[in-house]
Amino acid sequence: MKLSEVLIKPILTEKANAQQEKLRRYAFKVSRKANKLEIKKAVESFYGVTVTRVNTSVSPAKNKSRFTKAGVISGRKPAYKKAFVTVAEGDNIDLYSNI
Repeated sequence: MKLSEVLIKPILTEKANAQQEKLRRYAFKVSRKANKLEIKKAVESFYGVTVTRVNTSVSPAKNKSRFTKAGVISGRKPAYKKAFVTVAEGDNIDLYSNI
């Protein structure tokens, strides 16, 4: 798998921001096929930091429905994989630089 296909986007939530400040842990949405070694290489090459630890989790698919004038519309949100990357002491990733 190419390193450009591994990382999809960073996860920017209040919980993820709290972990960035406290634990130097950054959250990314990654490809379902990517493993921990590929995620580590991708983060180190794109952001120029030293990665000490990678934790992953797969969020399951969820059924969603909403009520409209036309009736009930049912659908499904896809499953996705999250990676929690801990960087070395003194390193940080600036995720807000190009917003």
